[in-house]
Amino acid sequence: MHAAELSNWELGLRVPRIEEVALLLGQLRVLGEERDRLFELARTAREPNWAEKEMPDAPAILTTLAEYERTAAAIFSWQPMLVHGLLQTPDYARAILSYGGSPAQLVEQRLRVRMVRQAAMREHRAPECSFLLGEVALRQQVGGTEILTDQLRYLAGLPRRFAVRVVPSGGDFHPGLNGSFAVLEYSDLPSIVFLDQHRGSAYLYDEDQVADYKSAAKTVTSLALDVDESRAFIEGVIAELEA
Repeated sequence: MHAAELSNWELGLRVPRIEEVALLLGQLRVLGEERDRLFELARTAREPNWAEKEMPDAPAILTTLAEYERTAAAIFSWQPMLVHGLLQTPDYARAILSYGGSPAQLVEQRLRVRMVRQAAMREHRAPECSFLLGEVALRQQVGGTEILTDQLRYLAGLPRRFAVRVVPSGGDFHPGLNGSFAVLEYSDLPSIVFLDQHRGSAYLYDEDQVADYKSAAKTVTSLALDVDESRAFIEGVIAELEA
C-alpha cells in the first residue's frame, strides 16, 4: 500500500474500510478478543461520539487522551473542583488516584501515564494551552494542607504559556457550573470535546455539541481573572494555608 495512505490512517485523516482492517489483522495474525475489539472500532469509527464507559486499566487505553493532547494545536480546559491532571504534582495526583483503595501498582501505573502527559506538554511544539480553574479547586484540600500548598506553589511557578486562570466563586449561573470539560483543537482535523466523569469518560465529535462547548468556554473565560491576577490570587490562597 502507499505510505501516504497509511499515514492518513495514523493521523486520523482517513478511516480504513472494514475489508482493509480485515486484511491487516489477518497479515498480523491478530485473533480472538483483540480482533473483535478492533473490528468494532472500525465499524463505529465514523459515529459522532465515542465513549469509554469504564475507567480503563490498560496503559494502551489510558494513553488515548495523552495522544489527543500531544497532537492538539490548542487545549482549553475548565476544571471547577480539581487542579487539571496536566498541572498536578505527583503527590496531589497520587492522592486522587489512591481514593477508594485502588491497588498501589495500579495507582503508580496511572500516575506514570499522567506524568507522560505532562512531559508531552513541555515539548518544544507543545499546544497552546488555557487552563481555567474554579476557586474551589484551589481550596479543596486534596491530600491535606501540605500537599495542597505544594500544588499551589507549583501552579504559581508555571510558565505563562500554560495560561492558568482562576474563576472566583460566587456570582450568577454560568454554563461552567454544569461540570468540567476540555476542548481540543487541531490544525487539520475537527475539534474534540473531552468529558471526564467519576466512572468513565467521553469524547464528543458532533459539530453542534462541540460548538456549544466552545461557546461555554468563551463564557467561562470572560469570568476568569487574567494570568497575573490569577497568580496573585493563588499566592493569596497559599498565604492563607501557611497562616
